[in-house]
Amino acid sequence: MTEKPLKIFVVEDNEWYNKILIYTLSLNPDYEVKSFLNGTDFLKCLNEKPDIVTLDYRLPDFTGLDLLKRIRQENSDIQVILISEQGDIDTVVNLLKLGAYDYITKSDDIKERLLNTIQNIHNGIGLKQEISALRREVQKKYSFRESILGESSAIKAVYELIDKALDTNITVVISGETGTGKELVAKAIHYNSPRRDKSFVAFNVGAIPDDLIESELFGHEKGSFTGALARRIGRFEEANGGTLFLDEIGEMKLNLQSKLLRALQEKEIIRVGSNKPVKIDCRIIVASNKNLKEEVKKGNFRDDLYYRLLGLPIELPPLRDRTSDILILASHFIKHFCIENNIAPKKLSPQVQKKLMTYDYPGNIRELKSIIDLAVTLSGHNEIEPRDVVLDLDETLTLTVDNEMTLREHEIRIIKTTLIKHNNDLRLTAEKLGIGVSTIYRLLRKEK
Repeated sequence: MTEKPLKIFVVEDNEWYNKILIYTLSLNPDYEVKSFLNGTDFLKCLNEKPDIVTLDYRLPDFTGLDLLKRIRQENSDIQVILISEQGDIDTVVNLLKLGAYDYITKSDDIKERLLNTIQNIHNGIGLKQEISALRREVQKKYSFRESILGESSAIKAVYELIDKALDTNITVVISGETGTGKELVAKAIHYNSPRRDKSFVAFNVGAIPDDLIESELFGHEKGSFTGALARRIGRFEEANGGTLFLDEIGEMKLNLQSKLLRALQEKEIIRVGSNKPVKIDCRIIVASNKNLKEEVKKGNFRDDLYYRLLGLPIELPPLRDRTSDILILASHFIKHFCIENNIAPKKLSPQVQKKLMTYDYPGNIRELKSIIDLAVTLSGHNEIEPRDVVLDLDETLTLTVDNEMTLREHEIRIIKTTLIKHNNDLRLTAEKLGIGVSTIYRLLRKEK
C-alpha cells in the first residue's frame, strides 16, 4: 500500500452519476477524490498528477479517446479507467491498446467493478514503489567503494578503472584468480551506470553443460529440440537494456564462440529453432581466471572474438598482494555474519590478526569469508581466538587439542565444523561423524 492517499480524478458530465461515483470512492479514507464535469476543467488540473482517472467516454467537449491520448502524453504513470454506457468491442480494444487500464460499462455492478479495479491499481502502485525502493537499496549496496572494500594501492587502482567504466557502454574484461570478486565488480559497474534500472544478468559459462549453452544464451522456440515444450527467451533477451555478465568466458567452446561473436557484432540473436533475428541492446562484461591472450595462442579462444571483446581491462589483485586489506575485509565479514545470524558482535584477538595476515589465501576473498564465517560459528566468546580459525577446512580440528576446553566443547566444535563443511546437512554430518542426528541436536541444544 502507498503511504500517501491515492489521488483519483472523476471526469463525468452526468451530475447524478458523477455524485454516485464520488460518494462510492470517498467511502475509502485512503482515497482523495476530485470531481470534474468536463474535459476542459480536468485538463487544467492534470498537473496535479492524479494516480487514477475515471473517464466518461462521451463528454460535451472531448471524447474519451482524445483525453486518453492527452493523459498518456502528459504523464504515462497515470492509470485511466474508461466508463461508458456502451461496450463496443472494437472501441474497447482500441482504448486498451492505447494504454487504458480498464473499460467499464455503466451497469448495476459498476460500483463493485470500479472498486475492484482501483484496488488492483492501488496494489500495483504499492508494488512499484517497493520495487523502486529495492532498486535504490541494490544501487546503494553496490556503490563500489562500499561493496569493494580496501585501502591498499592495488584496490585503489581498481576503483579508478571502475570509475572510467561507468559512463560509457565499453566492454569490460575482468581478470583475476578465483575468489577475487569479479562478479562483485561487474555488479558495481552496472548498478552505478546509466543502465542501473534495467536487468543485470549473470551467466557462468563454466557451470553450464556445453550442449545447453546456446539455448541458455540465445533462447529457443517451442519444439526446437526434445524437451523444448515452450518458447524460452535467453540471457541476451533477459538483459536487454541492461548488462550481461559472462563469467568464465575462457571455458566456452570454439563453435559457440563463433555464435557469440556474431551476436556481438550484429547486436542481434537467433533463438534455437528459429530463423528470425531478435535485436538486442545490452552491455557486455566478461570475466576469466584464464589469460585470454594465452588461450588465443593455444588455439582455445578465437582471435576475432578476443579482439571484439577488447575493451577496458580490469585485473583484480589476489588477496596475498593486498595484505593491508585483510583485516578490513575480515571485520566486515564478522559484522555481517553476526547481524545475519543474530549473534552478539565479536572481534579478532591480536593473535588471530597475526594469523590471518600471514596466510596466503589461495581461494582469495571467498576463502577469507569462509574462514571468518566458521571462526565466528566456533567462537564461544566475544573475541575470536586462534583455535577458532581453521585455515584449511580439510584439516580435522580434533588434531589440535586445547587443554582449556572440555570434552563436550571439543565435541561441539567438531560438529559445528563438519556441519559447515557439508553445508549444514545434518544427515550427512551425522553419517561422517558416525553419530545419530538426535545426538547432534542434543549436544548443540545443551551448548545453549
